[in-house]
Formats: sequence, C-alpha cells, structure tokens
Amino acid sequence: MARGLEVDARLVLTWPGGHDLQLAASGSYLILNVPSQEVLDMLTSGPPRPPGAPKPPKPKIDPLQQLHDLARTLGLVLDLRVGGKTYVTFGLPDRTSPKITLSAVLGKIGSFFK
Repeated sequence: MARGLEVDARLVLTWPGGHDLQLAASGSYLILNVPSQEVLDMLTSGPPRPPGAPKPPKPKIDPLQQLHDLARTLGLVLDLRVGGKTYVTFGLPDRTSPKITLSAVLGKIGSFFK
C-alpha cells in the first residue's frame, strides 16, 4: 500500500499580467514559486469587492492550517517560494502548523510600504 502521493512534474502557469507561476514536484516534495510579493498578494487577496461592500467575516478555520493538514494527510510537503526564497512550508510531518520563515514576515511588511 502506498504511503502517500508521489508526483513528478514541472508546470509553468501564466497568470494574467504575464506573471509566471512555476510548480515543480519530485516524489512527495512540491515547490511553488511565485515571482514577487506583489503577485502573491494579488493571488491571495480574493475576488474584488464592489465599492462600499461590507468586509467578509474572517474564516473560523485558518486557511493555512487547512492546507497544512491536507498536505500532511496526502503525505506531501509543499514549499511556497516567492522570488526563489522559501516563505512557507506546508505538510512537514514533525510540525503541527505550517513553517513560516522570516523572509515571509519581512516580505509582507515590505509590501505595505510599496
């Protein structure tokens, strides 16, 4: 019986605006590379809201934790990189939550000043 999902692939997705998202996988390790913090912010911002629309309520379950739990269930490790630097690692078997790096924190803080 298989212990987890095994993948071997390389995929480049072109996001609107000409931004290339790169996904590489080997065995149970996946790497998703986003070209910049601006593109990551655009991807994670959700659909646009009409002016004056109320802000949606915060989800009761953290989406990052859900992704981490799903990766652990499938036996995968997902490494999210921005500009080639690791930001968050999901699915590590010895951790109960995603591993967020200092690069991610500094990148998010820096994006507020642009």
